[in-house]
Order: sequence, then C-alpha cells, then structure tokens
Amino acid sequence: MKKLIVTGSSGLIGSEVVSRFCSKGWKVHGIDNNMRADFFGKAGDTRWNQKRLIETFPLFEHVELDIRDREKVKVTIERVRPDAIVHTAAQPSHDLAASRPFDDFDTNAVGTLNLLESCRLTSTGIIFVHLSTNKVYGDSPNRLNLVEQETRWEYADQKDYDGIPETHSIDQSKHSLFGASKVAADVMVQEYGRYFDMHTCCLRGGCLTGPNHSGVELHGFLSYLIRCNLEERKYYIFGYKGKQVRDNVHSHDVCSFIDQFIENPRIGEVYNIGGGRNNSISILEAFKLIESISGKPMQYEYQENNRIGDHICYISNLSKMRTHYPNWDITMGLKDTFEQIHQAWLTRI
Repeated sequence: MKKLIVTGSSGLIGSEVVSRFCSKGWKVHGIDNNMRADFFGKAGDTRWNQKRLIETFPLFEHVELDIRDREKVKVTIERVRPDAIVHTAAQPSHDLAASRPFDDFDTNAVGTLNLLESCRLTSTGIIFVHLSTNKVYGDSPNRLNLVEQETRWEYADQKDYDGIPETHSIDQSKHSLFGASKVAADVMVQEYGRYFDMHTCCLRGGCLTGPNHSGVELHGFLSYLIRCNLEERKYYIFGYKGKQVRDNVHSHDVCSFIDQFIENPRIGEVYNIGGGRNNSISILEAFKLIESISGKPMQYEYQENNRIGDHICYISNLSKMRTHYPNWDITMGLKDTFEQIHQAWLTRI
C-alpha cells in the first residue's frame, strides 16, 4: 500500500489531499496541531475538519505534531517512510507575520527545512510537493502597466493578459515578512530538488479556496467574504478602491494537479497555480456575485490604506502547468465555487 504524509492536514488543501488519496487507497498520515486556532483564534480552529477526516476515512491517521519540532518530524518520517509528502502547513497571514515574526519564519521556513532534511535522510526517492504562494513575487506585479476599469484593475498590456508567469522576478520588491519566509521555503524546496536530485515542486498559489476553508479576516479572502455576507457582518476593504483582482482556484483542482505531479514527478519545479483568467474577480465583483446567490446585500466599509505588499491585480499564468501536465486543467468555475462555499457555511454556522 502506498503511503502519503500531509502536513496541515486539517486545513483547506491538506484535507482535500487527504480525501483524494484515501479514496485512491493510499494510507494517509496527516500532520496537524491546529496552529490556526493559535494564529487566528476560535474562528480559525480546524478541529472540526480533523474530526470529519477521522470519521470518514479508515485509511487516515492523524498525527498531532508541530513541524517546528525537528526531532519529532524526523522520527515521524522515518517511521512512516512515505512515498510522497504534501506540505501544506503554514502561517498564512501577511498581517500576523509582522506581529509574530519568529512564529512566522519558524513555521514557514524552518518547518519546511525540517521536513526536507528528514525526507532526504530517510530517502531521496520521496516525492515532495510544497504549497508555496504568489506572495513570493512581493509587490513586483504592481509595477506592471495597469488600467482602472469600472469594477476592477486590469493589465494594460496584451502580453500580460494571461497573467504572471513563473519567470516573473521575486527580487527587489516588498514581500511582507510572510512573503519573505515563504520565499525562503520556496527556494529551499527547489534547492533540495536540484542539489540532491529529489522530486520536488513548489506550487505558488493564487487564492486557494473551497468549501472546507475556515476563512478568517487575516487569511482566506473568499471564504471570509462569503461568511460575512451570510452573517450580514461588515467586511473591510483595504485600499485600491475594492477593485483589486485575484484568481481563485478550487481546492479540488489544486489536488488534481498534486495527484498528477506525484504520478509523474519532476525535479525542482515551480508552478503558478490559481484560477487563471476565467476565475479572476475583484472584491467589488465578488460582492455582486455572492449577493446574487444569497439574496443578501453586502455590508462593507472602505479603508484607504492597502495591506503592505498586497497585489493590485494578480492572475496566475497557467501555461507551464498545462504544458507539463496536459491532462490537467481548471474544472471548477467561480459561480460553482461561490455556491459551494456558501452552502458549506450554511451548515457550519
């Protein structure tokens, strides 16, 4: 029986990976210590998802473990000897990183190194998939020529229409401390691939979303926005007139790509993964879409100051992924994704 380790297994992508691979007959060991509850309080708690996975999948084993604990990480990987590791655990918030820089760096950078080195010492044949972020590019995408439209910012030049490619520079830009810690992890994953000839990849995510997301104000834009609408709670827009654009990718499509990479792995690869052009939406446009689904008006307040290092318009260029893995593509559209998240919150609150 094939074996998989998933870090952050109670989170959005982690839990989707658990579901997919358990359903395929893999033995899945999920590493999680509910650090989101520490980072974000009760609203970020993921124990409900952990409980759901344990009750649903006999092939799932929960491992209560902090990835900052180097020795326990090493012992766990040596014990399991997995065929692959999918690393989704992280401190995911721009704002929180600034107030808790050591927790941020130790989780994102050092935790990733702990996993990579334990993986190498156990077997260089273990496939390693890392959930990185588009924040590794810092605010450099904001230097592209942009044009303001009625409801969104848009790329002004035709060459940028399909979005940000993997060749876009990560240098000479403001990342936020969160972005910097993820750069460190991202580069280390690439280096272990190239230096030690290991099958690794970094998935630089746009807005990853789905019905199992415990979205909070500091992380999980779409899930949190939809919850605010459902509860008729005020949503705060930070700068850019609410016209900032994100491309949203459903967790199902993220896990579909992870599955394909594990089946046909490559060495030290980097991919931008998001919803692409067709799944791009601004905050103002997202308000209109959820209002059309819920029938409730969006309550919001605008604040002029944008978040430090935030993107004005970010769309993932998916050309490289589609070229390397032609059987993969986006299958979940924006409306279906909104409806699923809306329905999920109805059952959880």
